Amino acid sequence: MTLRDIVTIGASAGGVEALTQLVSHLPPDLPAAVFVVMHFPAESRSVLPQILSRAGPVPAVHAADGDGIELGRIYVAPPDRHLLLGGPAMRVVRGPRENGHRPAVDPLFRTAAANYGSRVVGIVLSGALDDGTAGLAVIKARGGTAVAQSPEDALVTGMPTSALENVDLDYSLPAAEIGLLLHRLTREPGAERRAAGLPRVEEDGMEDGRMQEGEVVGPEAKRIGEASGFICPECGGSLWETQDGGIVQYRCHVGHGYSADSLLGEQSEALETALWTAYRALQERGALARRLATRARQRQHALTADRFQEQAEEADARAAIVRRALSNDDGRGRSQDEGLRPA
Repeated sequence: MTLRDIVTIGASAGGVEALTQLVSHLPPDLPAAVFVVMHFPAESRSVLPQILSRAGPVPAVHAADGDGIELGRIYVAPPDRHLLLGGPAMRVVRGPRENGHRPAVDPLFRTAAANYGSRVVGIVLSGALDDGTAGLAVIKARGGTAVAQSPEDALVTGMPTSALENVDLDYSLPAAEIGLLLHRLTREPGAERRAAGLPRVEEDGMEDGRMQEGEVVGPEAKRIGEASGFICPECGGSLWETQDGGIVQYRCHVGHGYSADSLLGEQSEALETALWTAYRALQERGALARRLATRARQRQHALTADRFQEQAEEADARAAIVRRALSNDDGRGRSQDEGLRPA
């Protein structure tokens, strides 16, 4: 009999509230280990274990590389480190970002699914975009249990909505009810099922926890997929189109990974950065040309002054076009985003 004793949880914006509600309803004698990935800025200091320990009866700690797994504990991924599961010990590594995050939810879900199969319960809570969806699909395909917070209960609906739309969920519940659900699920046997076509554990460096910075990660590590024609927003390498649990993903040779939505978001940010750079360069060009025009007039070099003034006006006109694009000008001289400012 295989019990569901590996619980993996992914959360982002609004996730602290959801996590505290969930853990407050866990039983003190929970016969499972809980692993949590919450998106944090790399330079932040996480006090999430203290918050969760105060909120419920199950003690929480930061996961440490190489530590053994104990039932009745909550392990939280520290900032700027992926949390991976493989064998009796956890791996906490600074591998390539996925969906723009480190820690990311998908690596935890994938490695748990590959190594523990039907013993895994995967849970997606409040957050933007769709980190965790592909990993939850792998958990489901490996015979695990797929759960998502109901979008109407989430402060930020992106992640649970994506899971609901793309994964055959077993449960979609408010966060508090998920805690009660785990009381039952962790005492019931999981279904023995293995999906055809998914990689064997020993064939994949990511799945057995051997991921290191700079390595290609994930089930697609040795068969990286089809060339997508896109470049990685983080390192500039070629992106390959792959599938995690039947969901399209993009990954470069370094190992940076993106869902379609995350890639689009990263491209939008890169485009905005490029446009602000162009805007500042055009402003500087215009200012320099005007200064040179003034000096030329002082020296009574009229033709040279006119030429510099022309260049200044041309730069100003181009800068105005870029600024309107950045500000979403509605064509009537009014910005739809008056607060937009260069970074």
